[in-house]
Amino acid sequence: MTEPAALSHDPLWPRAGDWPSFEAMADGARAALAILGVPAWRTSLSPTAAHATPAAIRAALRRYSPALVPDRSRDPFSSPLADGMDLGELDLVDAGDIEEPDGGAGEARTRARVGELLARSEALLALGGDNSVTVATALGAWGSDLATAGLVTIDAHYDLRDGVSNGSPVRRLIEAGLDPSRIVQIGIQDFANSAAYARRATDLGITVMHRNELHHRVPHLAMAEALEIAGAAGGPVHLDVDVDACDRSVVPACPASVPGGLAAWELRALVRAAASDPRVRSADLVEIDATADAADGRTVRLAALCVLEFAAGVALRLVPGPAEPVVDPA
Repeated sequence: MTEPAALSHDPLWPRAGDWPSFEAMADGARAALAILGVPAWRTSLSPTAAHATPAAIRAALRRYSPALVPDRSRDPFSSPLADGMDLGELDLVDAGDIEEPDGGAGEARTRARVGELLARSEALLALGGDNSVTVATALGAWGSDLATAGLVTIDAHYDLRDGVSNGSPVRRLIEAGLDPSRIVQIGIQDFANSAAYARRATDLGITVMHRNELHHRVPHLAMAEALEIAGAAGGPVHLDVDVDACDRSVVPACPASVPGGLAAWELRALVRAAASDPRVRSADLVEIDATADAADGRTVRLAALCVLEFAAGVALRLVPGPAEPVVDPA
């Protein structure tokens, strides 16, 4: 990925990122959103340097502004922000990276750190790393609420494989005690999964929104349906954002992405919609190998935008007033 030596400076155009550290928070203060790097990669089924990605996403954030500009469209996820909003006014903190997050000891460190951060934050977003980070991040966020917790994945794959890898997090969470009836998987694709794992998902009672279904759905209403299922027991919901759900043309740095996946705008809309719901306490952004990106850095730039979309969703929780309903054509 080629980056310029320096970015331009304009005091009237502040850049996103460079948020204060979690440790710098005043005693008793509470953050709106905590960012945590979880650079796991050692159990990936595909060769990857996903451990380089958290740093790459932080660098890419500098390409963007933290401003949501005035938008007077009829989209309910825009109309509350008709006057715009500066995400720089939110209390966003960066908690650094987990050291060696792979393996049992690494997962234990991740779970403990996630719990510590959420004790003083409205929400947490973990920057992977491969998809294995979903297990420790979700368990750390749920804590003692595992019996009522829910999971929504945006992913082309079921992640129900046997063993311990980036292909097994959903199965591992079920084995840890997550009720599969409160799992919703958005974006599952043909030719990216086996018939055996499709049957396993069906037998477990997992709700699947096939990628083809999303051609006819408004993203925020599809996410609303998913959250009603995942949050049915009243517990916290974890969002797993596997960027390889997107079309390979926009995410060439995702080893398992395929042509025909989600458009970049769909992923962004789904992430913002999920983050706007207070039941979503935690999320992860995974399956990018920053070292394998296109020369224009398009995959990592999309990931950085997803960070900002998640922050925008958290900001929407603070905006008063009901949104104008939009009819889902599905």
